[in-house]
Amino acid sequence: MRRALDGLYDGCAALAALFMVGLLVMVMLSILGRQLHFNVPGIDAYAGYMMAGAGFLALAHTLKRGEHIRVTLLIGRLTGAAHRGMELWSLFAASLLALLSAFYSGRLAWQSYQFHDISTSNDATPLWIPQLSMALGTTVLAIAFIDELVLEARGRRVVAGSDEATRNE
Repeated sequence: MRRALDGLYDGCAALAALFMVGLLVMVMLSILGRQLHFNVPGIDAYAGYMMAGAGFLALAHTLKRGEHIRVTLLIGRLTGAAHRGMELWSLFAASLLALLSAFYSGRLAWQSYQFHDISTSNDATPLWIPQLSMALGTTVLAIAFIDELVLEARGRRVVAGSDEATRNE
């Protein structure tokens, strides 16, 4: 099960990377279009779709690598059972919020499909297509939070610490 979940997180991260490459292609095509005086209809909308897709699809992988921003002002001062209790409560609340986000993201994509909702930009893309990346990303994020909650409840959770504080710019 662990390998399947890690594969899911890594697969979404790889898909997010592809979306980033797609974003680069859209931006470069837009720049070339301005320089060479040609227009690709909807290129800005597609760049936005790629950016949103990359962001949502990378959420779970980022969480599992300990790279999400955590406010540890309170939890960092707790020890023992209080610390573990606060971790469990935080992961439960995050799981619940992620599940709600996944549900409503999926519902939004489904309703856009049902109502034949299209982009107001000149690309006229059916909106359920780019909304799928949001629904998939939030669903996998919910799975990742539940995974973290189960690991914490079993005492097997390893908190991946970010070394961001040690980096100098």
